[in-house]
Amino acid sequence: MSRKKITGEKPSGTRKTYDDAFKAKVVLAALRETMPLNELASKYGVHPNQIGQWKAKALEKLPEVFSGKTPEQQEVEHLRREKEQLIHKIGEQAVDIDFLKKNLKKLNLL
Repeated sequence: MSRKKITGEKPSGTRKTYDDAFKAKVVLAALRETMPLNELASKYGVHPNQIGQWKAKALEKLPEVFSGKTPEQQEVEHLRREKEQLIHKIGEQAVDIDFLKKNLKKLNLL
């Protein structure tokens, strides 16, 4: 079955997918609570359960909007910390290698 991005009209034989702007518009209307969910669903041609799912997802992600950090920024911060840990580990290993070389030379094994 093929998927086609649409904004409310359903061609026969395809599954509906909606663009982000349409979802945001529907969720904002649901958050305003000016009309019941069934009326919103009828108005936008979307199943009420789908509106509920979109609304729940929006509410779940809402704190990230105010955190000041996007998921990309959080990932960059995580990678930066991981890089620092790896550099530290490489430094420790370099010290260990130098120590071993020095002692192997003393023992005439190198």
